[in-house]
Amino acid sequence: MLSLKRLGLGCLVGVMGMGALGAIRAAASGAANGSGEATETKVSGAAMLMPAGADGHDSWWRHAVIYEIYPRSFQDSNGDGIGDINGITSRLDYLKDLGVDAIWITPMYPSPGVDYGYDISDYTAIDPEYGTMADFDHMVAEAKTRGIRVIMDYVINHTSDQNAWFKESRSSRDNPKRDWYVWKDGKVGADGKLGPPNNWQSWFGHSAWTYDETTKQYYYHYFYMQQPDLNWHNPEVRKAMYGVLQFWMKHGVAGFRIDAVSRLFEDPEMRDDPYLAGYNAYGDRNIQHKYTDDLPEVHDVLREVRSVVDAFPGDPVLVTEADEPNVAELTKMYGVDGKNDEVQLPMDFQIADVNELSAVKFRKLFNEVESNTAKGQPEYFFSNHDQRRQWDRYGDGVHNDQIAKLMAALLLTTRGTPQMYYGEEIGMRTTDPARIEDVHDPIGKLGWPKEKGRDGERTPMQWDSGKYAGFTTGGTPWLPIPPSAVKYNVAVESQDQDSIYNTYKRLLALRRSEPALRDGSYEAIDESNEHVFSYVRKSAGETIVVALNMSAQPRTVDLKAAGAKGDVLYRSPLGKGGLAAETVSLGRVELEPFGFVVVKVQ
Repeated sequence: MLSLKRLGLGCLVGVMGMGALGAIRAAASGAANGSGEATETKVSGAAMLMPAGADGHDSWWRHAVIYEIYPRSFQDSNGDGIGDINGITSRLDYLKDLGVDAIWITPMYPSPGVDYGYDISDYTAIDPEYGTMADFDHMVAEAKTRGIRVIMDYVINHTSDQNAWFKESRSSRDNPKRDWYVWKDGKVGADGKLGPPNNWQSWFGHSAWTYDETTKQYYYHYFYMQQPDLNWHNPEVRKAMYGVLQFWMKHGVAGFRIDAVSRLFEDPEMRDDPYLAGYNAYGDRNIQHKYTDDLPEVHDVLREVRSVVDAFPGDPVLVTEADEPNVAELTKMYGVDGKNDEVQLPMDFQIADVNELSAVKFRKLFNEVESNTAKGQPEYFFSNHDQRRQWDRYGDGVHNDQIAKLMAALLLTTRGTPQMYYGEEIGMRTTDPARIEDVHDPIGKLGWPKEKGRDGERTPMQWDSGKYAGFTTGGTPWLPIPPSAVKYNVAVESQDQDSIYNTYKRLLALRRSEPALRDGSYEAIDESNEHVFSYVRKSAGETIVVALNMSAQPRTVDLKAAGAKGDVLYRSPLGKGGLAAETVSLGRVELEPFGFVVVKVQ
């Protein structure tokens, strides 16, 4: 839904003497059993222990790297131009080799497709467009053998208007499911005409109320009119929706990403939202969603959701689309009063939406979330299916590839659970439709040309340089293959040591092999530097320092606060030395424009 704005692998025994390249190779060849229990695996002759934690339990999601898949666009297995479940299964070896631990798959439930799966007509089935329940169970089983967990999308706020629940609800005012949705009488305006109950707006433009001729009332929808909001005050709604969680947990999923969670409740007094200056892309007056966002009852539901999934084994995880206005509000998603009984991983939109390379801004925000009062695990990302791709948002038009590598380091070397978006690892870019006739996303049709929709960030995955980039061998893909796919694809980039793809792959391997990067503490250093964001990661006597040059000029930084000298684990760009071993004095570390370095302190 549109936003408002590793398994634990433990200490790699013997790696310390192998050098950076050896550590990378060893980590890249490792495997996990997917159970969350402590296991020992042989890696290049060394024993790799996956610890259970100091208290006998170490949650897998604290060390995991999550990879978001938009199923329509990942891999088509049957030649119809639409990605599917069997396509995902066919690419699990790729995901294992890349180094991710969990995949979050956006909705695959039956849906009319108004919002491409976020309008659900049946929560406990698979849309035939994507396959069958047997295909899904097979995918989960195959993922497990590769140490990859599956996270489902839980669309909690609304259903499709084609959902059987809503069909019953709108059939009559006295239907037993009438109160499963939000229905209100209209209000007569100054012009004497009947209108909506108040001025609440849909996030996708115009009034959030739609008049239903059959029962002569309005129903509420925060998003499209085809997405009526559920009434979460109704205990029967809660019971049914918690049954959805139980259904998928029994099918082996490892948790849920909860969509649009802050919109669950509305002001019972139905007060108008305050108007703000200006107009949006749809021609509406801007408003503050004061009475339809972040009402305190949201936390009651999150506690209940947590209790439902906690009844299942495997330490299931909850991730929320928590686009909160600041870290203080984000912190509440872990659980009010520091109880940590709600969500383990609220997505941090504050950091995702900096939208400029600013060492000052990133340092401030990382420091804030690091010191959150709940001591909750941070969850970071820079791209998803509702955002223009980071290659465009952070690139300067000249150094986009190097900046993409820099952002990979920022994502994968800080403390927290990182989340990637498919194609991010090859530098996929946003490719908007050229004409309104080519637009699929309804908001693009409604807001064109100011709002071109979200098709541009949802184009098919680019596997090779073939006609359809390896996405399909059959008919025309549902969205066009971008021209950039000839150069930016897995096959081409895997042959280039210094590609975006190999940068991600090495950083993911380092994260697995180096306890300080996986589990260590975080502390910013050189905090007065306006151009370079530097920080230290520490774990069990090991110290790693990371320096990220967020400027277009070469920079030399003094990092001796972390130690006297160190061994370079990775430097970008590679330069003449390539991946050769390198020792540096931390009092004088040289960085190329938009370059970065990861150093293990001696």
